[in-house]
Amino acid sequence: MAGIDVIQDRRGPAWASHLHPVFSTIAWCAALNAMWLAFTLLGGVVLGAGPATVAACIVARRHLRGETIRWRDFAAVWRKEFWRGTIVVAPVAAVVILLYSNYVYFSALGPAAGGARLVTLAALMLAIGAGSYVAPMYAHYDLPLHRYAPKALRFALGRPASTFILVFSFAVCAVITALMPVLLAVISIGLWWQASTYLCVRFFQENEDRLARRADPESAVPMTSLPVEPLRIR
Repeated sequence: MAGIDVIQDRRGPAWASHLHPVFSTIAWCAALNAMWLAFTLLGGVVLGAGPATVAACIVARRHLRGETIRWRDFAAVWRKEFWRGTIVVAPVAAVVILLYSNYVYFSALGPAAGGARLVTLAALMLAIGAGSYVAPMYAHYDLPLHRYAPKALRFALGRPASTFILVFSFAVCAVITALMPVLLAVISIGLWWQASTYLCVRFFQENEDRLARRADPESAVPMTSLPVEPLRIR
C-alpha cells in the first residue's frame, strides 16, 4: 500500500505539470488578444490595426524565445512601428476585405454568379494565405517595406503545404469564433497571432535550412533557437 501511495503522489504533480503549460498558453493568448484590441482602438481602428498586428507578431515571436512580455513592451513596439506597421499591413487588409465583400456579393446573387463566386473565393483564400505570412515575416526578417507583400506571396505560392496549414488554421479559428462570437473579445485574435507566428517562424526556418543545405550541404547546420533581431535578407 505504501508503494501505491507513493505512485499516486507522483502522478498528481505530473498531471498538474501537463496542465500548467496549457493554462499558461491560454492566459498569454488572452492577454495578447486584449493588447491587440486595446491598441487597435487606440489608433482609431484604421490606423491602429496595422501597428497592433505587427506588434502582436513581434511580441509573439519574443514570447516563443522565452521572454516575458508586459503591456508596456507591447506599447513600446506599437509606438515604434506605428507608421511602418500601417504601411505594411493596411494594403493586405484592404485586399482581403475587398475580396471578402465581393464574395459575399456574388454569393447573394445565387447560381447565376457561381463562376465569379468560385474565382473570388480562390483569390480570397490566396490572399488570406499570403497575408498570414506578412506580419510574422515583418517580425522575423528585415526588408524594405514594399517587399514584404511580394515576398509573402512568393512564399505562399512556393510552399503550398505550409500555406494550406495556415489557411486551414485560420478557417478553424474563424468557424469556432463564428459559433461563439464572445471569443473574439476574449482570445480568438490573440490565439491566431500566436499560432500563425509560431507556424510561420517554423516555416521560415525550414526554408532557411533548405536553402543552406542547397548552398553548402556539408556545412549546413539547422538553427536550434530564434535570433534576437530580425534577419536581413535580400
